[in-house]
Amino acid sequence: MRATLMYAAGDVRVETVPDSIVEQPTDVLVRVTASCICGSDLHPYHSLPAEAGPARMGHEFIGVVEDVGADVTTLTKGDLVVAPFAYSDGTCQFCRAGLHTSCEHGGFWDTLPQEGGQAELVRVPLADGTLVKLPVAPDSELVPSLLTLSDVYGTGYHAAVRGGVSAGKSVTVIGDGAVGLLAVLSAQQLGAEQIILMGRHQSRTDLGREFGATDVVAERGEEGVAKVRDLTGGHGTHVVLEAVGHMPAYEQACGVVRPGGTISRVGVPQYEEAPVGFTSLFGGNITLTGGPAPTRAYIEQLLPAVLDGTVQPGGVFDRTINLDDVPDGYRAMDDREALKILVKP
Repeated sequence: MRATLMYAAGDVRVETVPDSIVEQPTDVLVRVTASCICGSDLHPYHSLPAEAGPARMGHEFIGVVEDVGADVTTLTKGDLVVAPFAYSDGTCQFCRAGLHTSCEHGGFWDTLPQEGGQAELVRVPLADGTLVKLPVAPDSELVPSLLTLSDVYGTGYHAAVRGGVSAGKSVTVIGDGAVGLLAVLSAQQLGAEQIILMGRHQSRTDLGREFGATDVVAERGEEGVAKVRDLTGGHGTHVVLEAVGHMPAYEQACGVVRPGGTISRVGVPQYEEAPVGFTSLFGGNITLTGGPAPTRAYIEQLLPAVLDGTVQPGGVFDRTINLDDVPDGYRAMDDREALKILVKP
C-alpha cells in the first residue's frame, strides 16, 4: 500500500509500505476514500528532527471498512465511516464524560507508528468506540463537509463550547486557518452577537464572513489588539478562540479578552510557558481553557446539519489532490497557497 511518511522537517515522501491489517479483535481495517492535510501537520513539517523520522502522517479520514476484528459489534464490512483524530474505547470514565482525547485506553494517531490517514489503508484500534458510520456513498458531494467532523469542525466547535459562547456574547477568533474559520461558524451557530475574525488573508477572511464573522481585523500585535478594543467599546470580547498555537496569538488573546472573559485555546501550543500573572489573566479574572478537542463527542451532534446541508464546513477545502501529490500539498499549505487540502487516495 502507499502511505505518507515525514522523514524530517520539510521532507515528506509517499512510499510503498506493508499493508495494514487487523491485529487485535477490536480493530477494523479501513480503506481510505478521503483524507486531508491538517494545519497541525505543519508543526512537524517545520521542526521534525531527522532522528525522529520517518513518521507516518495523517489523522483525518473517511473510508470503507474492509475487515473486522472478532470482537467488533457495531461495524461490518462495507460501512462508510469517519474517524476522529484520536481513537478511544467510548466506555472509560473519560469517554463517558465526553473527553475522548483522555481515553484511558486510547491515543492519538501519531502514537501508532505504522498507521496514518494519509494512506490507502488504516488499522483502526478500538473501532466500536472510535468510528462513526455515515449514511452516504463514498463519492457523495457531502464528503468534504463530513471529513471536517474528523477534526477541524469539531475542534472549532470545541473551542466555542469550552469558551462558553452563547446568545448575545462577543467573540474574537484568532487565526484564519481551517480551525479558526470553523470556530467562527461554531460561534455563529451558538448565537454570538459579534464575531471578530483576526486574519490577514482576504480569501480566507471572506469565507469567515460567509461563516458568520461580523468584523475582520487584519492587523497583528498591539495594533490588532487596539483595533479589536476599538470595535468593542474599549472593553474587548467576552470570549477569545485562539486557533493558532504560537505565543504571539496567545498574547493577542490576552490583549483582546474583556474582564471576566474566557480564552479558549485549541491551536496546538508550540510553547510550554505563557503569561498567567496579574497583568495577563489574574487581574482581569480571565478564565483560560481549551485543549485537544474530543471530536468523537461532537460528531453525532454536528452530523445532521451537515447531512441536510444546513451547514457546509467543507468550504474550507480549496484544493483536491491525489496521494502521490501529498508532498507538494504540504508545501502549498505551508506557503499559504492553499487553506486546506483534500486527499483522494
